[in-house]
Amino acid sequence: MQYHLDGFQTGDPSVSKATSNTASDQVDVLIVGCGPAGLTLAAQLAEFPEITTRITERKSGPLEVGQADGIACRSIEMFEAFGFAEKVLKESYWVNEVGFWRPNPDGTGLHRADRIQDVEDDLSEMPHVILSQARIHDFYLENMRNAPTRLVPDYNRELISVTQTDDPDYPVTAVYNCLEVEGKTQTIRARYIVGCDGARSVVRKSLGYPLKGDAARQLWGVMDVLAVTDFPDIRLKAAIQSASHGSILIIPREGGYMVRMYIELDALHGDERAADRKVISDMLIAKARDILAPYTLDVKEVAWWSAYEVGQRVCDAFDDVPDDQRSVRDPHVFIAGDACHTHSPKAGQGMNVSMADTFNLGWKLAAVLRGQAEPSLLHSYSEERCAKAKELIAFDRDMARLFSAKPKNAEEAAQFQSYFKKHGRYTAGVETRYDSSAITGDDQHQSLATGLKVGMRFHSAPVIRLGDGKPKQLGHVLKADGRWRMMAFAGAGDVGQSGGDIAGLCAYLADDAASPVVRYTRAGTNIDSIIDVRAVFQAAHRDMMLDALPYLLLPRKGRYGLVDYEKAFCPDMKTGPDLFDLRGVDRAKGALVIVRPDQFIAKVQPLDDFEGIAQFFDGVLI
Repeated sequence: MQYHLDGFQTGDPSVSKATSNTASDQVDVLIVGCGPAGLTLAAQLAEFPEITTRITERKSGPLEVGQADGIACRSIEMFEAFGFAEKVLKESYWVNEVGFWRPNPDGTGLHRADRIQDVEDDLSEMPHVILSQARIHDFYLENMRNAPTRLVPDYNRELISVTQTDDPDYPVTAVYNCLEVEGKTQTIRARYIVGCDGARSVVRKSLGYPLKGDAARQLWGVMDVLAVTDFPDIRLKAAIQSASHGSILIIPREGGYMVRMYIELDALHGDERAADRKVISDMLIAKARDILAPYTLDVKEVAWWSAYEVGQRVCDAFDDVPDDQRSVRDPHVFIAGDACHTHSPKAGQGMNVSMADTFNLGWKLAAVLRGQAEPSLLHSYSEERCAKAKELIAFDRDMARLFSAKPKNAEEAAQFQSYFKKHGRYTAGVETRYDSSAITGDDQHQSLATGLKVGMRFHSAPVIRLGDGKPKQLGHVLKADGRWRMMAFAGAGDVGQSGGDIAGLCAYLADDAASPVVRYTRAGTNIDSIIDVRAVFQAAHRDMMLDALPYLLLPRKGRYGLVDYEKAFCPDMKTGPDLFDLRGVDRAKGALVIVRPDQFIAKVQPLDDFEGIAQFFDGVLI
């Protein structure tokens, strides 16, 4: 964490200096809904004092209990960009292993068929964890309160309508019921509105978009319980398929004692809905006991429970522009999270994919509103996230079907276990790969860094920071601050000396009129305010000389011209494989990896392809 750049300040460095940003009924971005998608977007935009943002919520206050709890590895990587990953890791249950239980060969009782590692080695530096969605909300809300804009949600706001006008400045109008005062309404006009208002989204309905897909007609119950049991894997994630009573998924909760159970109930028939069954918690407990038999379950307290129908649905588009008008119109209305795709809870995708939606959208809105990119950039949100949602819906449908299957023999019973192992990358959230576009290049030079794939998230690796010898994860420099990154991996023998590729690259970026750093960095701002350049060398950090680095890697910043010593890194030889080997970086040639503000790799190219650098950024920035 860096601070004191513009002068010494006392107090908590995570609390930014407040800007004068009073609430207004005319805003740049109006966010509807304080779920994971809405808060992820709000936390990003709150960091930019020049952007006016409001976020509204129908409920009377923050979420307190229940709902989602599974947090994928990729989401923890994202939380690191917001600065609260450590808090999540401290409080959460870590899913280290998974147990699979099936009936004995004679069809009676249960036995453990396998116990496996949950996340494959080197899939991510972050674990798969379990923590209440309410706590994730708390961390986002704290970030928002500490941001320069001191953003706080407007609670008790029920959205009534969304309309679009031909107003060139604020083309979207939202009308709310103010639930704390009977009969009172409020109108907010916005440049952009983002509907994060759930499966019954008013914003989506204003667009006339249906959620398409079919429910599986399977009823499930879920409950968080404090219980006494002799089932031996109660503190492991465990998938249990009984012979005749259905299935349970056990998810241990944070705190060491509570456990969540997803319990298969009976299939729904005809037009029957979940509410028609009049499920109560005692029914869930009885069903859980039947499935777990001969093991016992004595439930002492039910902290929360619900019943739901499994369904996977998705919209055809996530913004307001029809496909045949994309060349003549830019979007102003967006939907995200459950407003445009719904999943079964057991695959653990809902909250994670929702946050990924708005992490994708947030930097794009910020770039447009701060004058760094054309509004046409916003088309890429629906193009990228809608395609990924449809892929994940297919995965989720297969996972839910296999979990509810009634296996006839051991081979069929093993299918779910096999599927789980094979598709661990999906559940970890690291399988997303965006197609080639203006903001994601092709894979022409992928051979220069085979483990840092174009279109996928930047896969971190351990390094030593040259300036102070601190061990770090390289990916943790990728903060949620709207900046692009260039990660320059040096070729053999290059320690930043004059005449080397790193020195040549830095000289071009810092001094050449065609360089995107020169072209797009605003006068009076720090040289890394738009594009942050970092370098990783092959030499051991004790064999390097910091003062021999090019000045772009020792930039002077802030009102005092202080030197930033945190731009250069070397492999961490103590903790395992060298980063260059771990990520398949060409040792002879090195590589330049361009990383988007949402941590996805936009381009891999040679260090000396200056024309390629300029062409890429000229197609993105203004």
